[in-house]
Amino acid sequence: MPLEKSEAIILRTFPVGEQDKIVVFFSRDKGIMRGIAKGARKFGNRFGSSLEPFSYVNIFYYEKERKELSTVSNCDLIESFFEIQKDLNISFTLAYFAEIVEEFFPARSKDEPLFRLLIANLQALKAGGDLNFLSTYFEAWFLKINGILPVFHWCKKCQKNITGPSWLSSKKDGVLCNSCAEQKKEKVPKEFNLFLEWIKINPPPKETTLPLTIGQTTAIRKILQSIIVFHLERDPKALHYVRSYISSLSK
Repeated sequence: MPLEKSEAIILRTFPVGEQDKIVVFFSRDKGIMRGIAKGARKFGNRFGSSLEPFSYVNIFYYEKERKELSTVSNCDLIESFFEIQKDLNISFTLAYFAEIVEEFFPARSKDEPLFRLLIANLQALKAGGDLNFLSTYFEAWFLKINGILPVFHWCKKCQKNITGPSWLSSKKDGVLCNSCAEQKKEKVPKEFNLFLEWIKINPPPKETTLPLTIGQTTAIRKILQSIIVFHLERDPKALHYVRSYISSLSK
């Protein structure tokens, strides 16, 4: 069994047996993978803090033919994002990111753009970027990478350019103009297309000077999350904690 090495982001771990951990990691080379880190729960184990969620690491592992789990031999920490997760809102949000990445992408399906998106967002958060805007940025690109971000500048039914109010279609696969929409349940913010154009040419912002207000960003994010929930066919578990935490702050 040759030893393999890959850059990876640790998405989550959970205990198995008395001393080991199962590690779910997003490999730059092979996508979502799962491995067993033997002895990872021992005091003073060789992994240290490298298996903390959202650690950016070089991971060393062995693979056996016909075995779903690889064997994680070691990890070298490239960059830690442990400190920013002391903020509960950030911690819940990153757990939500990890959940949808794992749910939407098949195992061992390489996706370089998503890997770079995740790292760039983590680094922007670490630099003090705005969590709400960066979350919206991530969700928009996540849907685009998955090929399920609808076109927002023309009506799905009449094929005309949107010049006034528009509404998200019931199947979340497009928008309808004010004339074509029968069920006007989810109104699309007028700034939506401006936001999409902005993120095409700008990396995740590390500064707090942003192109949208908090209210505009939140309205756009609601539409993006509605599309994610529709395709996942359930609310992500971690998103419940994100919403509950935000709700508690407003009380």
